[in-house]
Amino acid sequence: MSEQLFQNDRLFRTLLDNLSDGVYFTDTQRRIQYWNKGAETITGYSAGEVQGHCCADNILMHTDMAGQCLCQGHCPLAATIQDCESRSAKLFLHHKDGHRVPILVSVSPIRDENGAVIGGLETFHDITTEMSALQQVEELMEKSLLCPVTGVGNRRYTEQMLTSKGQEMKRSGSSLGLVFVDVDHFKAVNDRFGHKVGDVALKMVARTLSGAMRSYDFLGRWGGEEFIAILPNLHRPQLEVFAERLRALVEKSSATVSNGALVVTISAGATVVKAGEEVGKAVARADALMYKSKAQGRNRVTIG
Repeated sequence: MSEQLFQNDRLFRTLLDNLSDGVYFTDTQRRIQYWNKGAETITGYSAGEVQGHCCADNILMHTDMAGQCLCQGHCPLAATIQDCESRSAKLFLHHKDGHRVPILVSVSPIRDENGAVIGGLETFHDITTEMSALQQVEELMEKSLLCPVTGVGNRRYTEQMLTSKGQEMKRSGSSLGLVFVDVDHFKAVNDRFGHKVGDVALKMVARTLSGAMRSYDFLGRWGGEEFIAILPNLHRPQLEVFAERLRALVEKSSATVSNGALVVTISAGATVVKAGEEVGKAVARADALMYKSKAQGRNRVTIG
């Protein structure tokens, strides 16, 4: 029964059509034999418009990051069909509407039951958001606004964001939540493992916190092992849940170091900036609440 299930061509097409990534197969002449729904979404071309055509026939028109056309001489798919080596690359494809879309491409050869190459498989996904984020990081690096250890905003940038978000709150009458975070027993980590492992701990915490936040939130390193999360449009009940999630995720994170698994916890103080209150006063309150969490045993959140 299971063999019949996995030999079912319709099943595989259904699985592939439910992927968000673009997937297509070609023969050895690079004529497209299959084109999934993800490919339609990313490129704007329907399966009916591309099947039977060579992928270089004014369809994808891949270029590298420098804008060099790849389809007539440096095509990753053609190279894989020829040398049977899988490869990946960041490229731009041509969308049906005319614009270019940055993608990450992975290419593999397709073989028959005797091992002979009969075509190529290409999967790709849109990396527009990633490219935009990388560009923003480069710009912030140039302005010396990012912490070189953790990759989040440094103290200067964090102070700028606190001022900016505080002013925005006053103009719009919206809410603004703050979470002041300190890594527990960080000095002990440095003393036991050394400063390189201490940096690993800081990176792990920063990435865990950043990954749990919304796209319009902000995380900055305040100094040493302290971080501040700036959270627009959060009221106290939401802030409490949010801050507890941050604490729990850090507790469940770990990094592999030479001495074994590195696990740390955080103590946090969370507060909502009051109407008419200066943001600096709210930061001081969150800081004091964090120390209260420390005094009560660490690895906890105190709301105030």
